[in-house]
Amino acid sequence: MIKKDIVQRIEENGGLSRSDSLFIVDSILNHMKESLKRGEKIEIRGFASLKVVPKKTGYGRDIQRNKQIKIEKGKRIKFKPGQDLKVLD
Repeated sequence: MIKKDIVQRIEENGGLSRSDSLFIVDSILNHMKESLKRGEKIEIRGFASLKVVPKKTGYGRDIQRNKQIKIEKGKRIKFKPGQDLKVLD
């Protein structure tokens, strides 16, 4: 599923126009992005939680040149599925 599919489903189920549906999806995604940039945790009960965690400095391998490379420290987003998402049958 891609963003276009989400917009289409909101349009169909909510009885909204395409532009209104696109505005809603863009708004939600932008607010989530800004919250993560500020280091806040996002929790959508039953679906998942997202949070920014520090990434340690480490080493990886450049397989084309067969050399070890240094991976700088930074941040990454950790996705933790909610209970409803874990029990997909």
